Amino acid sequence: MATLNKLTPFVVVSDMADSISFFQDILGFSVRLHVEGYAYLSRDSVAIRLILADSEKDLKSPNSQQHCYIDVTGIDELYDELEPRLQALSKGRVKAPFDTQYGQREFHVIDPDALLISFGERTQI
Repeated sequence: MATLNKLTPFVVVSDMADSISFFQDILGFSVRLHVEGYAYLSRDSVAIRLILADSEKDLKSPNSQQHCYIDVTGIDELYDELEPRLQALSKGRVKAPFDTQYGQREFHVIDPDALLISFGERTQI
């Protein structure tokens, strides 16, 4: 029987170096592969693939926003680890941990191209 093992989204970026720096320096991902126009980064069992957009595509527009959700264990510990680096981001790009009505504790971060990254941990069964 076949088994699905992992989802690794492709995220379109406008500036590869800026995006790699964000994922590496702010969120603690490691670069596993970087060739022209493409990068593969991972942290623990989560991976993301960056692909360079055409130069005329405006990824910073809210109409272009993409969203990914990363399930974690130890949400508050992760936020505490990242928080000193998240402070360097401009206002409005980070939402501190909060509890949702659907039983998750989450925090949100927006990357340089308006990718909304939600980190979440289940709080209710």
